[in-house]
Amino acid sequence: MIPQLVTVRYRRSDGRRRRLYVPVLPVLLVLSPLLLLAVVGGVVACLITEVSPAGALRGVGRLLWALPGTRFEIEEGRTAFLVSIR
Repeated sequence: MIPQLVTVRYRRSDGRRRRLYVPVLPVLLVLSPLLLLAVVGGVVACLITEVSPAGALRGVGRLLWALPGTRFEIEEGRTAFLVSIR
């Protein structure tokens, strides 16, 4: 299952907290022209480096499939940053 929602939470150095919800599907639809260029560039890079494009695509698919439930948390001093993928 591909990720549906990315939640970004961060705490500024002054103590204020912010939460940002980013829905994945609308962002993909808006950025789809750039995604098409990235896929073409990836296929060209695979052909130059003699990597199977199907294998590379399969690897990217597995990576996307594993993303839901992932959490990235960074804390430095009084600033904190958390990304949660659902």
